Amino acid sequence: MKLGGGVVFGVPRATTFPTVLFRRCKPTFRCYSSSPDHVSFIKDVAVTQPPEHLNHLLKMLQVRGEQIISPGAKQGLLPLAIPLSKNNSGSVTALLRWPTAPAGMEMPVVEVHKYGVWLLAKTVDQYIHRILVEEDIKGSQEKNEELFFASADAGEKLYKKGDFAASQISSTDIYLLKKVGLFPDILERKVEQHFDKGDQVSALITGEFYTKKEHFPGFGRPFVFNAKVLLKFVVLTLVGIGIVLYRVHRIINIFVFCRVGRNTEAKDSARVALKSPWWTLGCEYQEAADLAQWEDEQIEYIKEKVTEEGRQEDLKKGKEPAQVALDEAAFLLDLASVEGTWDDNLVTIAERYKEAGLDDIAKFLVYRD
Repeated sequence: MKLGGGVVFGVPRATTFPTVLFRRCKPTFRCYSSSPDHVSFIKDVAVTQPPEHLNHLLKMLQVRGEQIISPGAKQGLLPLAIPLSKNNSGSVTALLRWPTAPAGMEMPVVEVHKYGVWLLAKTVDQYIHRILVEEDIKGSQEKNEELFFASADAGEKLYKKGDFAASQISSTDIYLLKKVGLFPDILERKVEQHFDKGDQVSALITGEFYTKKEHFPGFGRPFVFNAKVLLKFVVLTLVGIGIVLYRVHRIINIFVFCRVGRNTEAKDSARVALKSPWWTLGCEYQEAADLAQWEDEQIEYIKEKVTEEGRQEDLKKGKEPAQVALDEAAFLLDLASVEGTWDDNLVTIAERYKEAGLDDIAKFLVYRD
């Protein structure tokens, strides 16, 4: 129901009515302003299929106190982002429109930073599911009811209040991993918890699990984090020294504990991360470069690749012109992520995508309100 241009949330679902509600009084409505038409923007400008339950997510973000912003308000942001909302701290939640999406990551939900994005959820449904679980566990009655009402039929399909308690699973993180999906922040937190408990083997196993290709395809963040895990990992080797004590006719083994860091593996993991788009590292480029033990040579190499000389060299090697253009666009986005200068070479990046035959992506990149 609409009232004065706002969305009106009436009686929440599954509500227990206290006696006070039956007294004669004026009804109270919670109104939320109409949001920009993100669905039409995704269809007409981003030229892709919008997530089925996007409008439900937008209403939920609004209930959480976030300001819904125009999908075309992309100034200063990664140009592949489609802004959804902004919270009180200024962080922007967005959808990611890949030029060529990895399987299972067609339009993930991300938090936008100066250097790139942080993955919040692989899909809109997964993010809705997580929000509902966490809100149910908090037990804040009023906000709980509003969020569940805003989620509407999407919420009904994904989660029912009380499911967490009924599961008897010991923690929120474990429930989310088992019942909802994999999330970078939760996996990283699990690794840190293992370290805090002194369980380095479990920390190492979880870090390696995080990097499996099928979990977060296209993102370099798991490999950056795994590099940090490997640097923290310590192998305890036992060196037995037999000392014969002739008086008591027995051998005492004295074990010397040697701390061995896995620096080479950490370096390799960071270098794998840097083969992904730099705006998916989940940190500033320099942090990943330090882990990879790279100076400025990689940046200089990429700068050379986007020159006319670099282009001609690739063409002479037999690379298809469309692939050369795609590579240049990707390199320019990588360079922009280093300083967060997304708007500086936007037109050139769009031109490269157009040369590669991705006209729709080119138009989407340069679109601004």
